[in-house]
Amino acid sequence: MMAKLLKNREILLVVAIMVLLAVIALRFPGFVAPANLARVYNDTSILIILALGQMAVILTRCIDLSMAANLALCGMVAAMLNTAFPGLPIPLVIVAVMVLGGLLGMVNGTLVWKLDIPPIVVTLGTLTIYRGLIFLLTDGKWINAHEMSDAFKALPRQDLAGLPVLSWLSLVMIALMFVVMGRTPLGRAFYAVGGNPHAAIYTGIDVGRTRFFAYCLSGALAGLSGYLWVSRYAVAYVDIAAGFELDIIAACVIGGISIAGGIGSVAGAVLGALFLGVIKNALPVINISPFAQMAISGTVIIIAVAVNARAERRKGRVILKKAEAV
Repeated sequence: MMAKLLKNREILLVVAIMVLLAVIALRFPGFVAPANLARVYNDTSILIILALGQMAVILTRCIDLSMAANLALCGMVAAMLNTAFPGLPIPLVIVAVMVLGGLLGMVNGTLVWKLDIPPIVVTLGTLTIYRGLIFLLTDGKWINAHEMSDAFKALPRQDLAGLPVLSWLSLVMIALMFVVMGRTPLGRAFYAVGGNPHAAIYTGIDVGRTRFFAYCLSGALAGLSGYLWVSRYAVAYVDIAAGFELDIIAACVIGGISIAGGIGSVAGAVLGALFLGVIKNALPVINISPFAQMAISGTVIIIAVAVNARAERRKGRVILKKAEAV
């Protein structure tokens, strides 16, 4: 029983996070105080939301390198809407940027589906385009805190039953993704397309359309994250979340989502993001330099990829065996 439990990626991640917290607590006991752990979760909430969207794309054997650029563009649009129309209800701003993010995801999905361009090429190109669009919209200018309305900045920070609204939004997204991935035909199609695209076609699943919807989902979640990022940090500029796409992919890989597609879970994506969140919050506390933090994060990613690769090889079936001498 114990050996079987230790093969479960989610349980291993929980154990790894607990061990990590225990080691940190030996030097800084205050880090594991409930109030501080709640702050760590809140700091990781945006990464969790983005990792859920990336998970859907990776499950279909694709990748979305443009999520951070999508976030930045949607965040800038949210800030521009707020400065131009300060009285516009915040829920309408959120809906607007989620629709915009979904449309940007549709661009990725359409190019991958209809033109059969490799996903890494498509999203690398749109990453640059979306960043360029921010510059064209703003002429490189920033939107600062004093230009944003109080309601715009306050929503993610407002406390609700002891947690900020940002944390609650991430919990809602986790619950919705559990339903989508486990209880809907679309979620099952994500796994089927990633597991075996040819078999999926024979069962009536349109592989291209499924990947299209995965990109729409990741885009919409990036749009939501754009508002949350800009309102929380109260600043919008061209290079918002520059390089953050690597953290998003790292969270998925650490969480056991296979780059080869078809393997992964919502719990794994969340735990992978939390693992990174604990590391990123703990390393500055123990006076690790930013450059060493990058090296440590990169090492963790490589180890996670190696572990995933070995696990997938063990799960493979041996179809042909060497004939034994008679």
